[in-house]
Amino acid sequence: MVSRAKVHEAIPVEQPIKVVRKQSATWSRIRQNWQLYALLALPVLYLIVFKYVPIIGAQIAFRDFSPVAGIWNSPWVGLDNFTKFINSPQFGNILGNTLRLSIYSLPVGFFIPIVLALSLNQVRLQSFQKAVQLVVYAPYFISVTVLVGLVTDFLHPRLGIFAMLGNWLGFQAPNLMGDSNFFDHIYVWSGIWQTAGFGSVIYLAILSTIDPALHEAAIVDGANRLQRIWYIDIPGLLPTAVVLLVLSTGNILQIGFEKIYLMQNSLNIGLSEVIDTYVYRVGLLSSVPAYSYATAIGLFKSVIGLVLIVMVNRAAKTLTKQSLW
Repeated sequence: MVSRAKVHEAIPVEQPIKVVRKQSATWSRIRQNWQLYALLALPVLYLIVFKYVPIIGAQIAFRDFSPVAGIWNSPWVGLDNFTKFINSPQFGNILGNTLRLSIYSLPVGFFIPIVLALSLNQVRLQSFQKAVQLVVYAPYFISVTVLVGLVTDFLHPRLGIFAMLGNWLGFQAPNLMGDSNFFDHIYVWSGIWQTAGFGSVIYLAILSTIDPALHEAAIVDGANRLQRIWYIDIPGLLPTAVVLLVLSTGNILQIGFEKIYLMQNSLNIGLSEVIDTYVYRVGLLSSVPAYSYATAIGLFKSVIGLVLIVMVNRAAKTLTKQSLW
């Protein structure tokens, strides 16, 4: 009969053997598929170098950073930079502008690509479908600088298309780019025009994977086209749509910098100043750059985005049984 002592002695011997075998199988699998791992190496290296390594520098948000002293030798100030931002007179206006534009953009930018994909999926004339796809996809490849230039030219109060149309109809076109009340609409709908077509690609790909037998059975049962969209196509899109909605909600404070900054002028600055442009002004354009203060604002924005992702993901999991994780 084997003694208890011998059993305990055998366990540490067997466990390393299993670990070695598991590691050997893993390395064997890597050697067999080395091409795939080689393709994966560059994206992983990019994430490490440009996403994770800079996290070390985020600590200057908690320091009174001085370029002369360096990160590690700058004095630690804790949450002073965050408190300074929250208590600043610009905090309410900047946060309000950011949330207003994000809340305006989010539902419009979420539903229009879905509607566009569902509409294109119903087109049976292939030549017309491809022509429409080309027209709605093309604006995505226009740079932000060119886009803002086009919008500015179209809305010019004297030389733009609207000005010419107004002169032809006998009235003077308003200066839309100079009127802060139109800034939100111009910003959001120009963005929809640019990105809606490309955003519908993923939904069209999902619609192409839906079993045609489901539609055939629905037609036999007497379902019309709208009923088939509601009961077959939309449920097929729902899992992906929920994931994209969760990711979009996490970026609710990251309204963007380039387009906002290019569209700003002295007449609309009160409604167009958002967190990203404010960080640029205080961090780089200021006569005395406040690096720690600007970093604290950026970190504040990232933390809020993380909290929103977690909250929306939990709500989506509860309501729709679909979630990001």
